[in-house]
Amino acid sequence: MHLPILLLACYELGHQPLSLAWPQAVLREAGVAVVSADLSVVALPRETAVSAPFVGIAVPMHTALRLGVQVARRVRRLNPSAHICFYGMYAWLNRDYLLDGLADSVIAGEYERPLLDLVQDVLAGGQGTAVSGITTAASQNPPNLERLNLPTPDRSGLPALNQYARYEADGDMVLAGYVEASRGCLHTCQHCPVVPVYNGRFFIIPHETVMADIRQQAAAGAKHITFGDPDFLNGPGHALKITQALHAEFPQLTFDFTTKVEHILKHRDLFPTFKEYGATFVISAFEATNETILARLNKGHTVAEMETAVAILKEAGLAVQPTWMPFTPWTSLEDYLNLLAWIRTQDLIPNVPIVQLCIRMLVPPESALLNHPDVLAWRGPLSAENFTYQWQHPDPCMDELQQQVAALAESAGNNHYANFAAVEKAAYRLMDAPMPHWLPPTIYEPPPPRLTEDWFC
Repeated sequence: MHLPILLLACYELGHQPLSLAWPQAVLREAGVAVVSADLSVVALPRETAVSAPFVGIAVPMHTALRLGVQVARRVRRLNPSAHICFYGMYAWLNRDYLLDGLADSVIAGEYERPLLDLVQDVLAGGQGTAVSGITTAASQNPPNLERLNLPTPDRSGLPALNQYARYEADGDMVLAGYVEASRGCLHTCQHCPVVPVYNGRFFIIPHETVMADIRQQAAAGAKHITFGDPDFLNGPGHALKITQALHAEFPQLTFDFTTKVEHILKHRDLFPTFKEYGATFVISAFEATNETILARLNKGHTVAEMETAVAILKEAGLAVQPTWMPFTPWTSLEDYLNLLAWIRTQDLIPNVPIVQLCIRMLVPPESALLNHPDVLAWRGPLSAENFTYQWQHPDPCMDELQQQVAALAESAGNNHYANFAAVEKAAYRLMDAPMPHWLPPTIYEPPPPRLTEDWFC
């Protein structure tokens, strides 16, 4: 009987990590003993870390990778002989750095089956170099894009939902669950880390599997479900079928999802139905209000279409949570002020947390941004330990503004209008221009529905 292996998550935007629940379901189904820990909530299980023959670290996002590297170093000190594997999107993008003395292997794409094969090989005394879908220092393999037959996620042993972000609406907070109905994405937005891994492919999770996961989280107390797919409407029929079943079985359960502006326009007739089935808000990556930058990022929408999307959702009774990338090498101070003005004139100040106004473009290795003809004009050296290519804005005021807004985000209070005004003041001060005169509402209106953990990368 082998000692248990250890799977670790570090941070997944305040939700109970599927990056633990799905792998441990696959591993346990195959008879592998697994201990999982979400280090954003619990301490590293030191006894298991010391003895585990295999330690897997989930890195689906940039923040998780930064934390995961620190954890890997600690595990290596505690257990020098353990096989350490990073798995998830950011593992493969940063494989050269991770495999240079820190990790033994990395996996990306549809990683559960390769992860199982790797664990079984390591437990049998191997090094994983001959396992399909695994990249090691001695063996390079692309991300695994073979469709998997995934079981219901195994959430047993993970921290309870009350340890994670809540859903807040009309002054009330309830427990929130998290599921995925698909993986990958059909689209190729240039800055998106999904693109170099999935290259325009996506995979549907079977309806029965998604519903089984919703049921177990509803049984654990969830009153709201986030569909965390990169784009829920890559498969609109699939999305409609799942939300219809969700509403039929749990008529009081609410949900949110993420989709592109172009899908909001294309499938506008679906949004009243989603509202009827329990949707309360929609996340959409607007990114910029400069048409040239939108085209450069291959976003597939214009500013006018963003305004139409806002109107479509408003008419359906759904709040929009636009996400932004306001700091790029091509964004001028005037562009930034135009972005603020657009948010204000669209009455979206309460819908945009201040952290969204300080997001600075990340350029990880393999990023599609690196294929642009003028890349040498703005790209600096690779900062491997920070998992991004460096870049400096040609206008030093923009880098200064980003730092100021990031500091404001750190200290932001609960008054959305005061937070927004502070950002506007900082931007207009650097522009050396008078601020526009506007007044917040005099009658209190509750903020739009949201999760208590704001989105960032």
